[in-house]
Amino acid sequence: MGLTGKSTGTGVLDQSGYIIQKETDTDKIIALAGNPNVGKSTVFNALTGLNQHTGNWPGKTVTNARGMYQFKGTNYIIVDLPGTYSLMANSVEEEVARDFICFGQPDVTVIVADATCLERNLNLVLQTMEITDKVVLCVNLMDEAKKKKISIRLDLLASKLGISVVGTSARSNKGLDSLIEAVDSIDEQHSNYLRVTYSDEIEKAISLLEPAVENLFGSKSNKRWVSLKLLEGDTGMLESLKNNLGFDLMQNEYIIHCLTETKSFLGNAGIHSDKLRDLIVTKIVNTCEDISKEVITYEKKNYAERDRKIDQILTSKITGIPIMILLLFVVFWLTVTGANYPSELIAKGLFWLEEQLSALFRILSGPEWISGALVDGIYRTLAWVVSVMLPPMAIFFPLFTLLEDSGYLPRIAFNMDNFSTCAVR
Repeated sequence: MGLTGKSTGTGVLDQSGYIIQKETDTDKIIALAGNPNVGKSTVFNALTGLNQHTGNWPGKTVTNARGMYQFKGTNYIIVDLPGTYSLMANSVEEEVARDFICFGQPDVTVIVADATCLERNLNLVLQTMEITDKVVLCVNLMDEAKKKKISIRLDLLASKLGISVVGTSARSNKGLDSLIEAVDSIDEQHSNYLRVTYSDEIEKAISLLEPAVENLFGSKSNKRWVSLKLLEGDTGMLESLKNNLGFDLMQNEYIIHCLTETKSFLGNAGIHSDKLRDLIVTKIVNTCEDISKEVITYEKKNYAERDRKIDQILTSKITGIPIMILLLFVVFWLTVTGANYPSELIAKGLFWLEEQLSALFRILSGPEWISGALVDGIYRTLAWVVSVMLPPMAIFFPLFTLLEDSGYLPRIAFNMDNFSTCAVR
């Protein structure tokens, strides 16, 4: 196991930025995706045997990491995608993850999920399965779930999703051999994978648009998923299709004709573009809930119920945004106000030291230009930077980490998605 120079350099990407050049024809490419803080990087490091070698995606400020391991004589190139909560492309990270899965042609996409909050993580799994059927679900942190007395029926989950599901505890290297086996046998995976079925009107609209998409794309992309994105009016996706496949759908008269008729059909059914995405997201979320109720058992009966009650308050259209604004205001207020006192103490200490250094130079009769450059210039500048910047950073980042570890950041993302949808309306 290990990384090679070729596997970590920029030369492994083509000009589009997503196609990875294989060293041999038998090489397999694995896309490693998942929510933030689910142990994805731990799985990556455990499989490659080395720490991440990182760079930036071409034209993006988002980092990427790639590594390699061998199994049964086959090289597997792992691409560690940015942590993301969905593939709706509301951020650069989501756009990169979505576009690599869609256009990077990975042989397998491994979704790493957190066993302690599996229901929330299934959202990304279902969205990925709408793009590709070559998916393996890695349910990580099984040891943490056991501590919290959460039981997950992995076999039933695999049956419900129609894909391979493997339980792991990556920190202790448990279950990784089974994960490698599942990735290697992806071609043997049964094809009855779960497809989220929407309302009759939406399904009819998809079927009306699919022939036109298939006629244009062939097998280059999932016709059902592209049809959904067209119906949603996802301009970011249209731009990605143009950049990566060279198709400008809005210049194709046949596509425009079919899309106009399909949207007219949906409009007659009372489903306009502003409502369509809400219906799609709601269906995916409800599917995640239904699956979770069957496969997850909580020894504490009120464990999941408590989370749902909290969600009803934190993600409500009425209370979600005000609570979010209030919490973020508290974080920034604590950062600004709380930093004043340590900043003042640090400044006093550092500038007291400056006086001692100046006195030392005077005792040594050092040239004024040296003391001016070292003490009045370099040291004083560093003292100001440290005293002003260090306290806010020491307060803000732990608070923000607390919000993320508590699971509130995904709820902020959900609220912002609703807010942006209302703004568009």
